[in-house]
Amino acid sequence: MGQHDGSLCSRERIASEGKSVRMTEWMAGFYANSRIADCNLVHSTGSYGENLAKGTGSFSGKAAVNLWVAEKPNYVYSSNSCVGGECLHYTQVVWRNSARLGCSRVLCNNGWWFVTCNYNPPGNYEGQRPY
Repeated sequence: MGQHDGSLCSRERIASEGKSVRMTEWMAGFYANSRIADCNLVHSTGSYGENLAKGTGSFSGKAAVNLWVAEKPNYVYSSNSCVGGECLHYTQVVWRNSARLGCSRVLCNNGWWFVTCNYNPPGNYEGQRPY
């Protein structure tokens, strides 16, 4: 069985945002636990926006977010497009309408850490800018 780290979401934010934040965090934890056996970066079929990452050693939620934010140079605001690589993880992180965030981290059977963050409402709508 994998090790779960539910501390990635601020307890203060959960208290202030209420039930919908708890549900977003719960969904992230539920899905992360379903990946313990294989640690594959396969998106869930949920209605939330979702970013996934995995890593070894002391790979943390912060490290996952840093990977996604590192895509910022690939996003061109003027054309609202990605160039030179991926940027959709970055645009989901900064999506202006995503008000609730739930993240979870589990230690997979293969020794890798799996991190998922769910965003609600989701972002990355075609033709819309993230900010």
